[in-house]
Amino acid sequence: MSLPRLFYTLLLVLALPWLLLRLVWRARRQPAYLDHVAERFGFYRQPASVSFLWIHAVSVGETRAAEPLVRALIARYPQQRILLTHMTPTGRETGAALFGDTVDQCYLPYDYPGAVSRFLRHFRPRAGLLMETELWPNLVAAAGECAVPLYLLNARLSERSARGYRRSGALARDALRGLRAIAAQSAADAQRLQVLGAQRVVVTGNLKFDVEPPQDELARGAAWRESTGGRPVLLAASTREGEEVLLLDAWSAIDHGDVLLVIVPRHPQRFDEVATLIAARGLQLQRRSRGLQVEAATEVLLGDSLGEMYFYYAACDVALLGGSFLPFGAQNLIEPCALGKAVIIGPSVFNFSEAAAAAIAAGAAVSAPDIARGLDQALQLLRDPQRLRIIGDAGKGFAAAHRGAVHRMLELIASDDLSH
Repeated sequence: MSLPRLFYTLLLVLALPWLLLRLVWRARRQPAYLDHVAERFGFYRQPASVSFLWIHAVSVGETRAAEPLVRALIARYPQQRILLTHMTPTGRETGAALFGDTVDQCYLPYDYPGAVSRFLRHFRPRAGLLMETELWPNLVAAAGECAVPLYLLNARLSERSARGYRRSGALARDALRGLRAIAAQSAADAQRLQVLGAQRVVVTGNLKFDVEPPQDELARGAAWRESTGGRPVLLAASTREGEEVLLLDAWSAIDHGDVLLVIVPRHPQRFDEVATLIAARGLQLQRRSRGLQVEAATEVLLGDSLGEMYFYYAACDVALLGGSFLPFGAQNLIEPCALGKAVIIGPSVFNFSEAAAAAIAAGAAVSAPDIARGLDQALQLLRDPQRLRIIGDAGKGFAAAHRGAVHRMLELIASDDLSH
C-alpha cells in the first residue's frame, strides 16, 4: 500500500465513529439509513452465484441517469445479471422503482480495504461501472488486485472539485490511473481529469440526455394539468434548504394573479418543514400526497410525493430549477428541456456548468441572478405564450442534439469481454 493511501486509510479508520453517528443522525429523518448496515462494511446475505455486471450509482440522480445504460446492458448482455449499488436509501428505492427485480441491489461498502475486498470477492463482477464522480482509492486498488476492470462513466468534474482532488496529490492520481477508462461528459471535464493524471479519457456526452421519460407519468401530469382549470403552473423543482424561504417571501410580495405555485423539495425528509413554511406565510396550501383535485383557492401545491418528477414537469408551464439559487449546484435541467418546458436557472450551476451554458446559448433556458428575479422572469413568460413556446421548442432541440452517450459508452467498454 502506498504511503498516501495508507494515510488516507488511517484517516478513514479514525472517522469510523463519525460515520456510524452520521448514519444514526440521518436515520432521525430517514429510518431506512439503519437498514442493511452490514452491507456498508462488505457483509451480504444474498448469494452471488451468478455472473454480474456491476454499476455504482450513489443516489437518486445517478440512478436515474444510469437507467438507459442499465437497459442497454441488459439487452446487450442478457446472460449477465446487473448488480446496482448505492450509498443512500433514496437511491436504492429509485433503483427498485425503475428496475424491480430485473437487477440485484445492495449498498457499496465504505472504502475500507477489507470491506471493499469482501464486496468484490462476494459478487465477483465481470466489470465495474462507476457513475459520475465516484473515485475511491481502496476500491480501485482492490479491483486491480481482483482483476476487475473499472470504468468511470458519465464523469464530470467541476473546477472546484478538481481543486480538491489536486490537493490529494498522488492519491487521486493513482486512483485515476487504476481505471480502465473514463467516459467524460464534456471536453472540459476530460481536460480536468487528464490534468489530475487520468490516462484514457474519452468524451462521450451526458447519459441524462438519453433518459426516456416514462409515458404514463407524462400522461398523468398532463391530465392533472387539465384538472387545474386552466391556471398557469409554475414549478419550483427539487428545491434545497433555504431556497423555499427566499421563494415564498418573494412570492408573497408580488402580484402573481391566479398562477399556481408548485414546490417540490429535493429531499423527502423536508416535506413537513416546507409545509410549515408555506402555512406560516398565510398561503393556502394543498399537499400532492392527499391526491385531491386542486381547489380554486389553493395558492401553493406542495409536491410531497416520491418518484414523480416527470409528472410535475409534464404538469407545469415554467420550471425554476432548485439548487441553483443558493450554492448547492443546479439540479438536472435536461429533463424539463427535453419535455419542452421553459427553464429558469440561478447562478449556482457548477455541477451542470457546460449543460447550463449550452442550454442558455440554445435559447432553451433563461438565467436569473436571484430567486426574486427568477420569479419575475417566470411570470413574464407566463404572460407571453409565444415566447414560452419558442423556449420550449428550443429545449426539445437542445436535448435531441446531445443524445447518443449510451452507444458511445457501450463501445468504450466493449474492449473487455463481458459476454460470459
